[in-house]
Amino acid sequence: MIAYETRIGKVHISYEYLSKLIGHAVTSCYGVAGMVAGTSKQKLFSLISKKEQLDKGIVVKGNADAITVDLHIIVTYGMNINAIAQSIVHKVKYVVYDATGIDVKKVTVKVDGIKE
Repeated sequence: MIAYETRIGKVHISYEYLSKLIGHAVTSCYGVAGMVAGTSKQKLFSLISKKEQLDKGIVVKGNADAITVDLHIIVTYGMNINAIAQSIVHKVKYVVYDATGIDVKKVTVKVDGIKE
């Protein structure tokens, strides 16, 4: 949980909210075919639940000053991976700052598969 004080009051932002916000931004990027579970907890949950989660494959760490994001994605075959990764990094930084005012210090994009 990220918490910080403003002139109006205290703001609490959960890591789950950030993960879902980032997941929505990443899956809407051109060339991203899907997300892959990154942690063992996410892998276990994906085996149990057949629902598609937006926060699958996303690990968020940090505090109110800055956060770091690790992403595990599947790309579409024939697409330029470097261009996809740059697009994802730009969009994640913009969406998180626009919605929460928190800077994203680092975004790590890991390509775990290619889908035709």
